Amino acid sequence: MSKNLVLVESPAKGKTIEKYLGTDFKVLATYGHVRDLVSKTGAVIPDQGFEMNYEISEDSKKQLTKITKAVKQAKTLYLATDLDREGEAIAWHVQEILKERGLLTDKEVHRVVFNAVTKRAVQDSIKHPKVVSDSLVDAYKARRALDHLFGFNLSPLMWEKIAPKLSAGRVQSPALRLIVEREDQISAFEPQEYWTIGAITKHKEEVFRARLSKYEGEKTKQFSFTNEKTVREVEGAIKALANGILTVGKVEKKQRQRKPTAPFITSTLQQEASRKLGFSARQTMMTAQRLYEGIDVGDGSEGLITYMRTDSVTLAGEAIAEIRALIQDRYGLENLPDEPRT
Repeated sequence: MSKNLVLVESPAKGKTIEKYLGTDFKVLATYGHVRDLVSKTGAVIPDQGFEMNYEISEDSKKQLTKITKAVKQAKTLYLATDLDREGEAIAWHVQEILKERGLLTDKEVHRVVFNAVTKRAVQDSIKHPKVVSDSLVDAYKARRALDHLFGFNLSPLMWEKIAPKLSAGRVQSPALRLIVEREDQISAFEPQEYWTIGAITKHKEEVFRARLSKYEGEKTKQFSFTNEKTVREVEGAIKALANGILTVGKVEKKQRQRKPTAPFITSTLQQEASRKLGFSARQTMMTAQRLYEGIDVGDGSEGLITYMRTDSVTLAGEAIAEIRALIQDRYGLENLPDEPRT
């Protein structure tokens, strides 16, 4: 019998965590949300302070039976679902269900969070437990109520007034408006012709492209040359002045500093994955979820990235220290800034 029961969302994450905690801990997965709003009128009642009525989903009943049995045998329950709003909601729902079943009266219940599934992060979270955050749970309730009220009220209206099977939503409707407004801008755009003048040049063995940046004492701009006739006239004038031969008069080389980009947040991760890999947003998040929960890299499952659903670019102090140590070891102290970037 394990003294400590740890609940997470997915079995993959659970498998990674279990190897870090030892035999005194048993880890079970909830397989996502365990209950949701009732699927009928009265799920959200605005006139009664937006009271919300829930029901356990059919897919969750079997797993909740396993969790119930494990809770009865444990002394301490750790709710280790993700550290965001939805993870907090899952922890709260499970805690409420177990309370209703009278299973927590003699148990210690702790909320533990970590932004990376690593041995240090997991063990530190167990040493420094918290309680379920009322603020995050309220944020979840507001999100879920809005989703329901938008879809439940507007979608049937769209079926009646526009066409069957259409849907409206808290996120998709504003997003659709942005797309429509952008499409209107594209439709209203009037293309304007412009030309640039350049030359392929060679200095010693280095070949590079030069661009005309000044003509007749004035700096060239994007629309300085708006038709081919003008460009050919300028090209001819330049060649005439140079007697038909353009010579590289001077080459200047300058050092430039380029600051590294900030760590990924959810939106920038999706943008880069789309640009470089051709991934959809869904494909990106599914891949990131696997990397976060743990991949077998030869010595068992290990989390390889920090939590991917975030708007924060702040790195943990321990992570910064490890990165700086790696830079010093691999590239030398001369390539390590005196202070971490903030």
